[in-house]
Amino acid sequence: MWIEIFTSLPFAFAVSIVVATLIYWYGGKIGAKGSKTSVKLSQYACGEYFMAEKLQVNVERFFIYAVYFLIFDILAFMLATSLLSPGLVPAMYALITLLAIILLMPFLRIKTR
Repeated sequence: MWIEIFTSLPFAFAVSIVVATLIYWYGGKIGAKGSKTSVKLSQYACGEYFMAEKLQVNVERFFIYAVYFLIFDILAFMLATSLLSPGLVPAMYALITLLAIILLMPFLRIKTR
């Protein structure tokens, strides 16, 4: 009975979490503590001080490329899993993917301007 408990997956997971927490806590206690001065926290670029600039990221364009990646990833998965199927099934998957890309093309052109 006890051997089954000690060799079970939840017990091993709990023990690994406890051990990792103890190692993290002990490392924090014995590790060197650095002082946080204003000079240490300031930005440094070859001795010149620059003001921080706000970075503008076009999130909509990122999502468009993420959708393209998702489409091609799904196509690759479908083609890889349908290799033993007759020739019509992979061709149909590729055609559906091509139609999805054609439908997204005008949206990409509008958003990149």
